[in-house]
Amino acid sequence: MTTLSPENSLSARRSATFILEKKNPPIDKAEWDSFFDENGHLAKSRDFICVNILERGLHPLVRADAWKFLTGYYSWQSSRDERLMVDSNRRRNYNSLCQMYEKIQPLLENLHGNFTETRNNIVYDIQKLYDKDPLGNVLIDKKKLEKTLLLSYVCNTKAEYQRGFHEMVMLFQLMVEHDHETFWLFQFFLQKTEHSCVINIGVGKNLDMLNNLITLLDPQFADHLRKGSGAVQSLFPWFCLCFQRAFKSFDDVWRLWEVLLTGKPCRNFQVLVAYSMLQMVREQALLECMSGDAILMACNKLIDLDADELISAACVVYSELIQKEVPQALKDFFL
Repeated sequence: MTTLSPENSLSARRSATFILEKKNPPIDKAEWDSFFDENGHLAKSRDFICVNILERGLHPLVRADAWKFLTGYYSWQSSRDERLMVDSNRRRNYNSLCQMYEKIQPLLENLHGNFTETRNNIVYDIQKLYDKDPLGNVLIDKKKLEKTLLLSYVCNTKAEYQRGFHEMVMLFQLMVEHDHETFWLFQFFLQKTEHSCVINIGVGKNLDMLNNLITLLDPQFADHLRKGSGAVQSLFPWFCLCFQRAFKSFDDVWRLWEVLLTGKPCRNFQVLVAYSMLQMVREQALLECMSGDAILMACNKLIDLDADELISAACVVYSELIQKEVPQALKDFFL
């Protein structure tokens, strides 16, 4: 077992404190622009910007631009002219992928049963989405959403389509203006978050580390959960959907996701978020001696949460974690 360094401990406590005490407004357009010099190079450090995003969040008008840096769509070291070139290349590469897909689609339909099944699943999932706001205004273009998901499925060798991706890509489509931006931001988001929401890559690891975290920080609850026949393992939809059904608004979802992209206060922050959510049902579960199914039902009722409050709670968990003697597996996972 390894104790984290005092420097990391101090950093974590500061992050938690700033989150809990923050009432500064989100970073708006004027402040975002002030982070760059006249040539578009960063005038502030990447770490400074990411810490401010953790503590304060982004104004909706800044989010699309900021996410291009957070995901790696743009390099933090790039100039304004270089970013124009990058965007042009991203658009051109996206169009090339679309042309390639159109050429091989008949072959995929004839030779690969998985392609037809996946396409049917995508179409089915998209049709269930609400595409209008309460006033009847169309929010999303379902045909474009289908195209993005199919192209992602064909091109992404690591993360095949899974139920829930349609909701995630919808949020990217709502954020940015162009199809190529939606496609690339989603690809980079998956990479930046270490494919943590992908069932056959990151979800199982998240659940294992959540179990380890509960055992370390809350042994009493861990003992109860072990009697509850897999309650924690049943929480995989939290990770598959990146918690989006737990929040009261899209803004809350984006708020959490951008914190995950900063890597602050640690890697794999999503597991600390899940731990914080599980703590919300802890007292009830222990008092009522709830079974695994009952605990799962209580967890599924955790909706309309406030992202800032949840991020604050997860930062406090991190502050508690780094003051413990931490098993090497957890240390490697979070740092």
